[in-house]
Amino acid sequence: MRTALSLLLCLWIPLAAAAPGLIPWQAYGDDAFTRARAEGRFVLLELEAVWCHWCHVMDERTWTDPAVAEAVAQHYVPVRADHDARPDLAERYRDYGWPAIIVLDGEGREIVKRAGYIPPESMARLLAAIVADPSPESAAAAEPSAWASSPLLDAATRAELERRWVETHDFTLGGLKGFQKIVDRDAAEYALLKAATGDTSAARMARDDLAGARRLLDPVWGGVYQYSTGGDWKHPHYEKLGFIQADYLRLFALGYAAFGDPRDRAAIAAIHTYLRRFLRAPDGAFYTSQDADLRPGEHSAAYFALGDATRMRRGTPRVDHNVYARENGLIAAALVQAHAATGDPLLLDDAAAAVERMIATRRLPEGGYAHGVSDSAGPYLADSLAMLRALIALHGATGERRWLAEATATADFIARRFARNDAPGFRTAAPSGPLAPVATLEENLALARAANLLAGYSGEARHRAMAESALRYLATPEVALARLSDPGILVAAREMANEPAHLTVVGGRDDPAARRLFSAAVRWPVVYKRVEWWDRRDGPLANPDVAYPELARAAAYVCSEGRCSRPLFSPEDLIALAAETRRTAP
Repeated sequence: MRTALSLLLCLWIPLAAAAPGLIPWQAYGDDAFTRARAEGRFVLLELEAVWCHWCHVMDERTWTDPAVAEAVAQHYVPVRADHDARPDLAERYRDYGWPAIIVLDGEGREIVKRAGYIPPESMARLLAAIVADPSPESAAAAEPSAWASSPLLDAATRAELERRWVETHDFTLGGLKGFQKIVDRDAAEYALLKAATGDTSAARMARDDLAGARRLLDPVWGGVYQYSTGGDWKHPHYEKLGFIQADYLRLFALGYAAFGDPRDRAAIAAIHTYLRRFLRAPDGAFYTSQDADLRPGEHSAAYFALGDATRMRRGTPRVDHNVYARENGLIAAALVQAHAATGDPLLLDDAAAAVERMIATRRLPEGGYAHGVSDSAGPYLADSLAMLRALIALHGATGERRWLAEATATADFIARRFARNDAPGFRTAAPSGPLAPVATLEENLALARAANLLAGYSGEARHRAMAESALRYLATPEVALARLSDPGILVAAREMANEPAHLTVVGGRDDPAARRLFSAAVRWPVVYKRVEWWDRRDGPLANPDVAYPELARAAAYVCSEGRCSRPLFSPEDLIALAAETRRTAP
């Protein structure tokens, strides 16, 4: 996902030899902590992002302030890491926004953590206060004393997650309540899931979220802004991040499949158009992000109010041309979901092209994925996990076995490299350096769902075990209830408790009737589904848990618990029976 920083640190430049007020930033790495221990300094870590407006403002105002520079020179080892280049650090400190300021001692103990822009006067006071009293502001979060014994949620935790999901929804404006307006993708997906069962309140919540999400679309270029401030949708922050495009593309695809609202179909097209125009590399891979500012540090509301021609004459905000496996996997998986909702073959083609480039340029010999051209502390779970999701999605949308083979190799790499031996769940990276990698809710949530679906396709108990381990981590109340709301856990737990909807097409790949049946199965608006295409000439399916009769013509089947329906020969009959089966499922 992000360019990797070199393991070698930049040379320390004494303040007197540097440009006036310049902080001599080093790259994050073990050497910074070694120097801090040897010289009795603190490590001042700034997590920044090239697209971040307030990071630019910090550069112009805070880090050029003489008092701040002097304090840093006397007592700190200044370390800077790119949020997009270090997914392990980004996941660890995701709740602190960008820029994130973390001060640590030489042993890696966190002293203070701050979120967002800090003016120079406040920064100088903070740096002095730490020197005067280096006691940690809060105790390090301890692991739970006991982990959930089951991957399924207990009743009390489930009820509390449900309550919080409703409580945090903004029933006036949509999205989450609060000053910063965003749509939580998991909250919206859970609303859509419940709406499909006839829950009218959930349907309203889903429509609220989709309406709010549409307010974040750039009306000129397409693409989605990161969020809006001011407690409404009228004050967007204009950066366009690759993973944000993936989140909203997937949300609009799910919404369009559920409600058929043409505005959501238009939103899919707007994001796809933006991706192809601004973030797609000539080889089919996707770049990382586009800056919020035309000129770093200057608000760009007036610029983004302009039309296309005027914007282009003035120039375009910087695009980060780094190519990371994480962003490409997330975007590809979302493109497949959009293809399933719309039937547009270009969406599927673009997804396959991006994944092919990652296989060619980022795939590791053992089956996982590197982050960028070189990884300073990788490989990271985020890259292999995003690619796993894309590979499973491509297999389900095409029936091609090569994607399933690649997904299996990637899942097995994740199990070997990132599983925690002493606790359930998976960590962000392999252990290294003073900051031990942690398990995060977001990554374990995505892995639980991906590994569980993969187990349906592969029939392998080890893939089911991966999902159960991730869900045991998530089902532990101290994890599940640590934040205001995490309804994605409810989605994952529901999937774990039930088999995926199972549709199989039996017929030759060169048979037009089989292609029509498979296309209908892919477009059936259910997310948690196992769609297979069995051409007998390819040999047995990876998970041959169902026996299908030999017929002279292509047929489709709706299956459950090892049993299947009668042969179905028309797309209409397939969808009708699938929908009826779904209504009677638990």
